[in-house]
Amino acid sequence: MHIHRSLFTLVFFISFSFSFAQQKTKSPNVILIITDDQGYGDLGTNGNPHINTPTIDAFAAESVRFTNFYVSPVCAPTRASLMTGRYSLRTGVRDTYNGGAMMAESEVTIAELLKSKNYVTGIFGKWHLGDNYPMRPSDQGFDESVIHLSGGMGQVGDFTTYYQGDRSYFDPVLWHNNEQESYEGYCSDIFATEAINFIEKNKDKPFFTYLSFNAPHTPLQVPDEYYQKYKDIDPSAGFGEDGKPFYPMSEGDKEAARKVYAMVENIDDNLKKLFLKLEELGIEENTIVIFMTDNGPQQQRFVAGLKGRKGSAYQGGIRAPFFIRYPDGFKGNKEVNTLSAHLDVMPTLAELVGFEVPTDRKIDGHSMLPLIKGEKSSTPDRSYFAYWTRKYPELYENISIQKEGWKLVGNTDYNSSIESFDLFDLSKDPYEQQNLSASNSAKALELKSEMDGIYRELINEENLVNPPVIQIGNKAENPVFLNRNDAAGERGIWDQEDIFGYWKVAIEPGVYDIKFKFVKPVPPKGKMTLETGNYASIEVDQSSAPIDILEMKNVKLEQTVGDLLPFYTVAGKRYFPFWVELEKK
Repeated sequence: MHIHRSLFTLVFFISFSFSFAQQKTKSPNVILIITDDQGYGDLGTNGNPHINTPTIDAFAAESVRFTNFYVSPVCAPTRASLMTGRYSLRTGVRDTYNGGAMMAESEVTIAELLKSKNYVTGIFGKWHLGDNYPMRPSDQGFDESVIHLSGGMGQVGDFTTYYQGDRSYFDPVLWHNNEQESYEGYCSDIFATEAINFIEKNKDKPFFTYLSFNAPHTPLQVPDEYYQKYKDIDPSAGFGEDGKPFYPMSEGDKEAARKVYAMVENIDDNLKKLFLKLEELGIEENTIVIFMTDNGPQQQRFVAGLKGRKGSAYQGGIRAPFFIRYPDGFKGNKEVNTLSAHLDVMPTLAELVGFEVPTDRKIDGHSMLPLIKGEKSSTPDRSYFAYWTRKYPELYENISIQKEGWKLVGNTDYNSSIESFDLFDLSKDPYEQQNLSASNSAKALELKSEMDGIYRELINEENLVNPPVIQIGNKAENPVFLNRNDAAGERGIWDQEDIFGYWKVAIEPGVYDIKFKFVKPVPPKGKMTLETGNYASIEVDQSSAPIDILEMKNVKLEQTVGDLLPFYTVAGKRYFPFWVELEKK
């Protein structure tokens, strides 16, 4: 009996030791949290006295805080760079819609690289890098996905929530592993809950959780219990006395700020639940957690003195908070003021986790781990290029480069003199108030020369010259829904009826049933035309009353790589569909 007990004790001890050793040698989990249109000043830890973010503030205090961290001026380019470590133009992503928010299938994402190391991967929230095969999260390395479509819920591309109006953030129809599924509750609560469930389900294996909140992006919708906390505040009060610039807020800006702060506090509460779950599961120490935002605020409000907001190449549009915590890997509660960017996240995770950065393409980012460890930067003279315009980059419209504390901004014509640019010494003028281009034209010309070189290189990238296409008829996605976010055509194509638009596609030959949904019912007795390459199919609508969905049955489509252009004509007016569904039979 004593022998059996001793043997049992020995076996238990060996099993426990082996289990403990396994736990200690398990690859670190990775949680990447990004919020949408939350500006640099939308946190208590960054000096905003009106917003309540105790969880994020406490997390920042425990983390390595990168205080000179940059993203793109708008969301899809930021997300492309974040996923790949490359300037977004290299990936084919040049805009937030108009067909410019589709990332090439050939790009290699963080999810794919971690998956190669036996990680289980999940995304919860916003993707915004293509809604069709082969550009969906499931095509780019994610095992589990609960997402909305396009750039935001309630937007035209997210057609399952668009018609919900001021309730689009509540009880939505989302896309779970590429299938429509109804959910109950508020969107941020749903995405956080799904992420927590994913973590709990995969706690015993290394996981990558990409929690990509769509809040506080417009439309500004939030549970009333949160709004009530802010409805009586003056978001413009208490600023300017510290010498930092404070830009005037309209009454509309103030009301937007109240809703944004309420949406951010809701995110903060959800992150508290997530962090408590990590503690409960005993995996907090071995989990890399990153918190960041994707660009500046859409509306004017407190931005810690920074100039500009979302869409701008000035600091207020591109400077973002970035906090990283990994208790088993490095000490927290320190600040790093070295220039860094979203491009650096993938190389940093590569070094922390142990996967190889792709060597068959240019990676623009650099590992932040030396800076985290307190070492000098391995690239002390690095530069960071930013731009944003609709469609394609323009010289020199809303474009910037910064290097070694200097920053050059172009908001001028392609052939303007150097004095028309803005040159700032950020080491002395972090709020971009004093233009030095006239007094230091040599530095301005030096930066402009580098800016020109980067611009020329990027606009000639293969994925920009030959943009990604949506595959029609592939068994990986059948039927296919083409939405307005990924439609090219006239600039500003959104929810208009009479507008020129098309989708870039690769069609597999076959027989298709096709549906055309319109923004609102179209008049009867018209002609529905579908052009694909050199092929046109025309069908007359015989309905006697307005109708919002027209159908073509048994349409034979040839193999085509090119434009799919549908339009309905009646009484001299053309109508472009809201979405098109193609199902190969």
